[in-house]
Order: sequence, then structure tokens, then C-alpha cells
Amino acid sequence: MPTALRSGPYRCYFFSHEPNEPPHVHIDRDQATAKVWLGSLELARSRGFRPKEINAILELVAANRDDLLKAWHDYFGESD
Repeated sequence: MPTALRSGPYRCYFFSHEPNEPPHVHIDRDQATAKVWLGSLELARSRGFRPKEINAILELVAANRDDLLKAWHDYFGESD
């Protein structure tokens, strides 16, 4: 599970066994978890986060989208 970004209480990472899915990132804080698609910046799923925190997570992912996409493509050996 390569970590692509740490910001405050959030750890953003992807699973190494998910290369056939579109680029996305998992975000964890304590026991809460979410998955965000990097192409559309849409929430794929969430468990344990409140709506206000989900909005903050989507903003975090949007602000770091280019770096997260680069990490995805570097790891899986794909180009944009």
C-alpha cells in the first residue's frame, strides 16, 4: 500500500493490486476510510467520515491531484 500523501490526520494511498481500476486514492483517518476517483474527483465510497469532512477530503485530493496522479502513474508504469 504505497503512501502517496500525508496531510494532517489523513493518509492517502493506493493498493498495489488495483492497477485495472481507473486512477484513484484511498484516504484514511483512524478507522474512517474513503475512496476518491482522481479523474473526476468524485467520491467512490466512504465509511466513517461526516459530510463536512468528506468535503475537506475532496478539496485535499483536488489540491494535490497532479501529484497523486503522478504517483499513480509512476507506480503502475502508465502514462497520462
